[in-house]
Amino acid sequence: MIRRLAPVLAVGVAFAACGGRSLPPGASAEARAAYEACRDFDWEEKQACYEARLIEELDQDGVGAALEMLEAIADADVNVEVLGHVFTHAIGIEAYSPDTPFADVFSECTVLFQSGCYHGVVQAHFLDTGTPDADRIVELCAPYEGDDADRWILFQCLHGLGHGLTMYHGHNLPMALEGCDFLTNPWNRESCYGGAFMENVVNATHPHHPAAALVSGAAEGGGEGQEAEAGHGAHDHSDGMSDGVEPWDALRADDPHYPCSVLDDQYLNACYMMQTSGMLWHNEGDIADAAASCLQAREGWQGHCFLSLGRDISARTLQDEDDGLRECGKSPEEFREWCYVGLVKNFVDLTATTGAAFGFCRRVEPWAKDRCYQAVGEQIIALHADAEGRREECSGAESEEFARVCQRGAQVPIE
Repeated sequence: MIRRLAPVLAVGVAFAACGGRSLPPGASAEARAAYEACRDFDWEEKQACYEARLIEELDQDGVGAALEMLEAIADADVNVEVLGHVFTHAIGIEAYSPDTPFADVFSECTVLFQSGCYHGVVQAHFLDTGTPDADRIVELCAPYEGDDADRWILFQCLHGLGHGLTMYHGHNLPMALEGCDFLTNPWNRESCYGGAFMENVVNATHPHHPAAALVSGAAEGGGEGQEAEAGHGAHDHSDGMSDGVEPWDALRADDPHYPCSVLDDQYLNACYMMQTSGMLWHNEGDIADAAASCLQAREGWQGHCFLSLGRDISARTLQDEDDGLRECGKSPEEFREWCYVGLVKNFVDLTATTGAAFGFCRRVEPWAKDRCYQAVGEQIIALHADAEGRREECSGAESEEFARVCQRGAQVPIE
């Protein structure tokens, strides 16, 4: 089973009790022991407890076993499910070792919890290897490019690159974006920008994110364990300063459109794809209020803001179709289809499959179906490098008409 959740984006969600949930029948003895040992702590102690158990499992049995353990615990503990992406980052960070080729560690990760393991490996790699100059930035994900390459893995590498650059530069977002600019392919740059904006929000809303500990380890010059190894030779940018550059405010409570309001147009597509996560953090999860704020977005970017809102709704409703329809219904009709787009794109992003997204498109209003199916097609581009694979994936739409709409979004040549 692949977890359908974008937990790291569900910022501001209140933590809940675990009642009514249980470990799956096939859970390992290690997962059961971890759950029993950690379940009754307050959240911060619980997070530290689970992280320690997961890293112990990683050290003993490898990345795959740690991820399986995490998924089993998340079945029983909704708090772990909500922040599953944070835990997968921790696993990726700890899995990295200077003595193992980057590609070997990277290949051990999976798409569990929005592929956070991949992103953690990239983060640790940059803090270990030093200044990410243009050549190193371009070369990192080059092995995953090519006509026959797995575009999904390429995306995870590029997205992780954005996370890693943001961390390396002490969460100075503009410097990370400038690093992404070294990539020559527009799709690659956008994928990198997305990781940078995501890390910007995560660092502001989840200060106990394990990436923060990684930076601290680098600043202290290392210590025991793999975290210290990842920090070996890294620069101390953990105070938000970098080579004399002014500190960067990740979010601002008095400006719901910051940082998009201060950045150049070339970054606004990726910026507005994350913007409502900041809004919902400051307004305590008020979807209707965020929708009203999106109407005040910079001219031409309102739709992208509602797309971001749909992505956040996907996370907050745990991909429940009824809840997703209700929450997107709080958007004005002229922008509601953008909310649907963000939601179904997130469905595909989470699972690298299209079934849930097609199921949701079947339920939206007739006037929104075209845009919904086109959005699924646009995400299919990241699943298949070849046109035939994209065409076949689009056949899951509810009719031939909408399959063609999906194919248009997937850039499949018309036969």
